[in-house]
Amino acid sequence: MARNLAVVGAGGAGAAAAYALRDADVDVTVFEKSRGVCGRAATRRHGDCTYEYGANYLKADDGRVTELVTETLPTEGLVDIEEPVYAFDRTGDIGTGRDADEHKWTYEAGITQVAKRLFNEADADVENGVRVERLERQRDGWRLEDDEGADLGHFDAALLTPPAPQTADLLGQSRWDHDDCRDLRQEIASVPYRTVISGVLHYPFELDVPWYAAVNSDKEHDIGWVGREECKDGHVPDGESLLLVQMNEPWSIANYDEHPDTLIDDIASRTARLLDDDRLADPDWTDHQHWRYSQPEGEVDHDLLSCAAEHDLHFAGDWVAGEGRLHAALRNGLETGEAIADSG
Repeated sequence: MARNLAVVGAGGAGAAAAYALRDADVDVTVFEKSRGVCGRAATRRHGDCTYEYGANYLKADDGRVTELVTETLPTEGLVDIEEPVYAFDRTGDIGTGRDADEHKWTYEAGITQVAKRLFNEADADVENGVRVERLERQRDGWRLEDDEGADLGHFDAALLTPPAPQTADLLGQSRWDHDDCRDLRQEIASVPYRTVISGVLHYPFELDVPWYAAVNSDKEHDIGWVGREECKDGHVPDGESLLLVQMNEPWSIANYDEHPDTLIDDIASRTARLLDDDRLADPDWTDHQHWRYSQPEGEVDHDLLSCAAEHDLHFAGDWVAGEGRLHAALRNGLETGEAIADSG
């Protein structure tokens, strides 16, 4: 009889784990609180524009993930972002960046395609709009409940992939006698995260700059990143510009509860000054997103995670990998899925 696995979260790690289990004797059910997939690698649309407002692209920093995306999965609509990434310091001077020529990929239809394609290849049931609130350890597996107390079913094993603070909260609500892993929740809760506010600014004209994006190298500017979505094939109509502006952590924390109109006005004004273009202070439409848990910035004790695996409880994500990047989450999801298959 096939084992059944509950995966909490349909982000990159959850999708990669489901994909890794496609040929194993494991029935996978994925519970995702939002209506989409791919977590912080997120895509939105406005009119004829498609844009990423979290992770900007998939970076060529892991050979296995690169092969998966460029050779194994369907490559229709895969976009290689050819323009370089420049850098600027606290003074706002923009120049050639250290990683200016690294390969960067997304999709014409948006970065969420990587998770959608992984799920398409996996034999997994993805249930959107379901918030898992509690796990209960039973003699032969785990029972899950949603935020209204409804029984989501019994599973032989569970895989948790939300950001570390949310995973720790879920463990805090769960029923599990785990004396041998007593420090697990505290260890996961201690993983620090960067908070980021993203602003999206659209203009009915083209920008004349030689770069795809500019990143703040010394982390002392209020703007941390400016990316040009028009550099991604299929994202922005010709003759238009769409900027993704991600603010640095001190600014984001200080302004987290500000009214959205105030946030966007400030972001647009600072972008205009950085790029020395007064037109950018007046976008014709905007969007924004608060990322309380944008990127992990610390390590987790893998011995404690291994202890939990002995109780059929597993973890995956960029925080488990120790690197806040999409390729790291995908690689960790693949490896975790394979470990679950081997544990049977």
